[in-house]
Amino acid sequence: MRIIKGDASILLLVLIVFILGFGIIISMHTFQSNPIADAISDNRVINVLFVIEHEKMPLSTYVLMYYPNTKRAAIFDIPGDLGLLITSINRVDRIDRVYNPGRIGSYQNEIQKLLGIEINFSIVITKENLVSIVDLLEGVQIFIPSRVFHRDDDEIILFPSGMTVLDGDKASLYATYSLPHEDSELSVFRRQRFFLGYLGRQIQMNENLKNSSAAKMYYSLFRTSMSQRTLMYLFDEFVHIDTDRTNIQSVGGMYREVSGQQLIIPHHDGNLIKEIVRQTLVTLTREVEDHLVERTLTVEVLNGTAVTGLAGRTAELLRSFGYDVIAIGNADRNNYDNTLIVHYTGDDELVADFSGLLRCRNIRREEVVYNDDDSMLNQNIDFKANVTLIIGRDFNERFVVGN
Repeated sequence: MRIIKGDASILLLVLIVFILGFGIIISMHTFQSNPIADAISDNRVINVLFVIEHEKMPLSTYVLMYYPNTKRAAIFDIPGDLGLLITSINRVDRIDRVYNPGRIGSYQNEIQKLLGIEINFSIVITKENLVSIVDLLEGVQIFIPSRVFHRDDDEIILFPSGMTVLDGDKASLYATYSLPHEDSELSVFRRQRFFLGYLGRQIQMNENLKNSSAAKMYYSLFRTSMSQRTLMYLFDEFVHIDTDRTNIQSVGGMYREVSGQQLIIPHHDGNLIKEIVRQTLVTLTREVEDHLVERTLTVEVLNGTAVTGLAGRTAELLRSFGYDVIAIGNADRNNYDNTLIVHYTGDDELVADFSGLLRCRNIRREEVVYNDDDSMLNQNIDFKANVTLIIGRDFNERFVVGN
């Protein structure tokens, strides 16, 4: 009898331990930390990789950087034909060469190294699932500046011009189609506009989708390592993003032929894009008082040298940093020794940021003179930009040197 009692006691003890252990596991699962809440409490920027996939390859790749404290976001467009030294294959090749639709870890790692940040989450949307996603969003609104048509034996109108709501099938076509001899910049711009349109619609429909019977179906259409709960929390945070004020910056460079293929080689061995990302993070995390409107500079870029195309390349650089370049052209002469910044704004802090970015100390302020009725005098009527940058010989396409 003593043996039986001992066995019974042991069994009872094992049962109690099992029940306690099972209860602890259930409790941990129920009260497990939310990665989005953790990022917010740790005061971190949330970086999300979005891939629109077509035929098992990334058609469009975006990194969305969002800072919960300021509710600001920025987006970087990663071209598939970006040329990098890819360590896993030990050669310079397209960045999308390492893409594996089943496991995108290698692709994500290359993008992390390119931008110099840690990407927290990834979301993949296939072309097929994009149709269902947009239909569940009840369409995506896109402004199409000019009609899109394909001329074959008959002219086929794909999309009319103007503000258009695209259903799933149309949205999938708009986000993925290409036309013969189409300018690559136009297709990139079109896909960027679509992504912003999708993001804006997701924000508008977020609450409805959470409460509808279609929620489980909707969230299952994204391929991600996040749980549905975490993805819902992420989209809850995204509702604060103002897509009208969110820019998409393309990772730029110069086209060069490498091993028989045309690749975009990033400027300055990739150091420039890392600097742009760092500057973007500063902008995202900079606290601004609620009653203040975020300030930006409009810029005119003039080439004061004999170097062809320098104004255009510099404009691309400044746009990468988020500046609104509204005009480019040639200066009154092409033998400026020193780069000059002329500004017509009283915001010295913004001008200091701009000049610091280029390391230019040659700054001249032009006063804008007003009439009694607050209209500008005729001599000032051409001042459309806040800042005019006149490029001199001391500019190396990134910095002013020899100051």
